[in-house]
Amino acid sequence: MNIEVCKEEIKRHEGEVLEIYEDSLGFKTLGVGHLIQKKDLEYDLPVGTPVIQEVVDLYYEDDFQKHLDETISLVGKDRFKNLPEPIQHVLVNMCFNLGKHRLSKFKFMLHAVEIEDWEEMAKQMENSRWFNQVGRRGRELKDMVLGVL
Repeated sequence: MNIEVCKEEIKRHEGEVLEIYEDSLGFKTLGVGHLIQKKDLEYDLPVGTPVIQEVVDLYYEDDFQKHLDETISLVGKDRFKNLPEPIQHVLVNMCFNLGKHRLSKFKFMLHAVEIEDWEEMAKQMENSRWFNQVGRRGRELKDMVLGVL
């Protein structure tokens, strides 16, 4: 998998903000969709506080690796490494957006991945609440899946 390409795709979908902001659910966030945790130095800083690029990059590296590892653990190491690269990217992107727990609820989509039925995978993505919530991101990821056909 081309990790740098996958990271750029996620960054384009998430956006990159060099300050503390509230996400769509009202949680304090910074950088590339990094949900600020109690252990983070920025936890007590107010919304609007600037954050330097180096800090954003460090959080993004950690967050990306965490979600890559979670994706691999969800689909299995051997299966993941043998998937077409666009499918790998889509799964990591969705895990970054949803987290492993919520992605694991896409049972029919994950079954489609298991049997390498890309039309069904795309269909299951489109038939989810997530797809309607993420707009352009969902359509682009679905098109990546269909591009494997």
